[in-house]
Amino acid sequence: MQTVSLSLFRFDTVLARLWALGMMGAARLSMPRIKDIGFWKLCGSGTGEGFTPIPNTAVYAILATWPDAETAQKRVAETPLYNRYRAKAAEDWTLFLTPISARGEWSHEAPFQPQDDSQEGPIAALTRATVKPSVAVKFWGQVPNISKVIGADPNVMFKIGIGEVPLLHQITFSIWPDTQTMANFARKDGPHARAIQSVRDGAWFKEELYARFRICGEAGSWNGESPRILKERPI
Repeated sequence: MQTVSLSLFRFDTVLARLWALGMMGAARLSMPRIKDIGFWKLCGSGTGEGFTPIPNTAVYAILATWPDAETAQKRVAETPLYNRYRAKAAEDWTLFLTPISARGEWSHEAPFQPQDDSQEGPIAALTRATVKPSVAVKFWGQVPNISKVIGADPNVMFKIGIGEVPLLHQITFSIWPDTQTMANFARKDGPHARAIQSVRDGAWFKEELYARFRICGEAGSWNGESPRILKERPI
């Protein structure tokens, strides 16, 4: 059963951050050679809540797919490239995820293989889009209001904005207590709903993907602890 890993790394020193920035290019040579890896992406992050066009030079991410959970955990724990990131980082956290729904494409691929889902409880959501250059200014004009809303929502248990290319490639990742809570946020009237309508009316994206996951494991910590979603509802 396919497992997706999302590894976040926080770098504190200037030298470590410069190293991480350089690895956005250099690591591309090593990633395809990792045993058992499928689809993968190297990402930076945004400042504030993460949903801004201004890069956060302290946080970087690696997303990858694997044939099963055991392989995912083993490769993330033992592969030299991941260990190099951990050695340079002040903190790291990896979530292991089971895809339960996906629609759209990422780099002209359908990377996630959804599994049947009968579980209840926490759910993770990932959205990814390639923004058309001609509407990038309009798109990012909507983002500050969306960022404020999601940041103030007491139900969101973890959120981060990451991306492959600043301004044009945007990824949002969030964890919610259940499917209904997440759906309520997405559908209620406000900046988020209005932005979605603008995107649909104006066809702002060249490519988009929406996926949901169950959390099947974790390793490491973030902000000195496992986020409260995992403490309140053990996995």
